Formats: sequence, structure tokens, C-alpha cells
Amino acid sequence: MFRTGHESAQSITMRIALISDIHANAPALEACLAAAHRLAADRLAFLGDFVGYGPDPEDVINRVRPLVEAGAIAVLGNHDLAVLKATRDMNATAAQALAWTRAQLSDASKSFLADLPFEIRSEDTLFVHADAANPAAWHYVTDVAAARASLSACSAMVTFCGHVHVPAVYCLSSAGKMTAHAPVQGTSIPLLPQRKWLAVIGSAGQPRDGNPAASFATYDTALRTLTYHRAPYDVESVSQRMRALGLPDSLAERLLKGR
Repeated sequence: MFRTGHESAQSITMRIALISDIHANAPALEACLAAAHRLAADRLAFLGDFVGYGPDPEDVINRVRPLVEAGAIAVLGNHDLAVLKATRDMNATAAQALAWTRAQLSDASKSFLADLPFEIRSEDTLFVHADAANPAAWHYVTDVAAARASLSACSAMVTFCGHVHVPAVYCLSSAGKMTAHAPVQGTSIPLLPQRKWLAVIGSAGQPRDGNPAASFATYDTALRTLTYHRAPYDVESVSQRMRALGLPDSLAERLLKGR
């Protein structure tokens, strides 16, 4: 289905499918994987937050682990770390979901999460969950100031991140000018090589841009083009299961609205 092996993500021309913030939503993950296959993606890159919020933490890890073992890129997210090590940084709703998640995960799944790095660098591309300035601090890239700080902290020409749950693209010109772009689904964005780029992929399993369909993107390493996609799935069924399992109603409702 996808390229296997552990060669550098850009050592050969390929189309990379970028998936972030699955948040224990197995149907959303499957929708993204199926769409990526239809789009002829060669490799997968998971940008963290495999668990938290949703009803399928163990199923998601069991689905992702063999893909990573076969060569997919994967980095650690803040919810992944919080399920391993309790933190006070989460709000009450997220903490409740994490406590439930912690009880569902096998030791093997916890070990998988514990082994994930904060970031992965491959030639001129950086894969990270939050920002590059301090990946372990979980800063949100929500404006040009935060994007500038992230881009200035690394030498990579292209940075892919998640964490924010809303797709966005930022650009730093050679003259130091920062610009922000709102990506349009299905429209390719040329990542010009004379500039530095930061792309926030959005969320597969818990979107917050008003569209409940799973969000992901593809990056063509030869053409240097980035394209955002949506993958519809049965959101209502996942929301109902969340309520049935005793997860917070507010999270189940947010899933329906994509907010």
C-alpha cells in the first residue's frame, strides 16, 4: 500500500501523506489512509497526538505501529506524552479523557508512544508536533509571530507540524517578510525553494476549523507542492460511541461540529 523501508523521506522522489492529531479516532484514521492510497502516496508521516479525546486509542496504535515499523515517520504529541506522564497542563475535559485513555492502552502501546521522538529531520524537511523553537514546550503556531519563531529556530526549509487542529501555511521570504495562507482543499501550494515554509496540517480525528471531515495533506517532494485534503467518515457513529463509553459529552459534540 505504502512504500516500505527506512530510506530518507526525501532521498528519492515521493508523495508523502501527512496525518496529524488522530486523537484515538480509528474511523478518521482509516478514511485518511484510504484517501492517501487513492492519491498514490508513497510514504506516511504521523505528526503526533495519536491518543486523547477519542474512543479508539488501542486500535489506533495497533494500526499505526506496523506502518511505523515499515518506514512511516512518527513523532510524539503532547497528548501522547500526557498519557504516559500525568501533567497539569491539560484542561479538565482533556484530563478526563486522558485518564480513561490511560486505562485502555496496553503496555506495548505505551512503549510505542514512549519511543517516539519529539522531531524528525530529513534533509531539508522537519517533522514535529508543535513548533521547532522548543518542541517539548508544546507551543501553538497560530499566527505569523509564532511561525517566525519556529522557522527562525531551525535550518529546515519546510516544517510540517500539527497541534493546532486548523490547517494553515506560513511563509518566510528571503527578505524576512512573513505571510500566512489559508489553504484551499484540493489546491496545490508550490513551496518555492528560495523561501522557508511552515505547514500546520490540521487534525484527522478532532478538526476545529468547522469541517468535521478528517484533515490531512500530501507533499510532493519533486514538485515541492503541498495539497490539503478532507476525508469524510461516519462522524455521528464515533460521537455516539464516545458518549456510550463515558467520555465527555463536550468532546463528542465538538466532533460533530468540527469545532
